[in-house]
Amino acid sequence: MTNNETFTKELDASKGIMFVSPLTVPVSKRKKFILNLNNFRNCHFQVLNKAKKTYKELIREEFKFVAPFDKVHIHYVLYPKTKRLTDIANVISIHAKFFCDAMVEYGLIEDDNYKFVVSSSESFGHIDKDNPRVEIIVSEIKNET
Repeated sequence: MTNNETFTKELDASKGIMFVSPLTVPVSKRKKFILNLNNFRNCHFQVLNKAKKTYKELIREEFKFVAPFDKVHIHYVLYPKTKRLTDIANVISIHAKFFCDAMVEYGLIEDDNYKFVVSSSESFGHIDKDNPRVEIIVSEIKNET
């Protein structure tokens, strides 16, 4: 998957906007950072900073065409590369952190606290050895008056 193919979106009024997030991001010419809690917990802060910065750079272009939200629900769907049993929350937690921080930085939401990210959920998609990813579906929650 090239950098230009890393994030894509589809607009569906019933589901929201979907972004496709890679399971790894490059942190040097030869090394990739695997986006999961184990790596996040154990890596040097400079590697973490580079991974987060790279993640935000990858998604910046896609966010340019999305209008800001007031309140959202975000659903994450994991599509791992192998049949190896995976702790979904271990992977999704880092995607959620990086993605929400990018949404705030690029002005899609005012903050990533509970007033703006009202709820989130996660699920397992299926094994996809050709295109491992996390699909992120952002749905706006309309204020009921």
